[in-house]
Amino acid sequence: MRLDKFLKVTKVIKRRTVANEAASGGRIEVNGKVVKPSYEVKVGDKVAIHFGDKVSEFEILRIPEKVSSKEVGEWIKIL
Repeated sequence: MRLDKFLKVTKVIKRRTVANEAASGGRIEVNGKVVKPSYEVKVGDKVAIHFGDKVSEFEILRIPEKVSSKEVGEWIKIL
């Protein structure tokens, strides 16, 4: 699954366009490297999102095949 779509379906970022802009602007790192919105996320990836002076970090535990907001807590682990 693409990074921008994953961030939207897990509700880390509310809109896919915002996730796309953040990744295009170099504000999202996966495993310590700046990535594009099209990056294919994998289980075990550690994602860091820079919002101004703050950094939100989480690890991907599972990639959903079906999208259900009730399961969001099973997909990521906040670091």
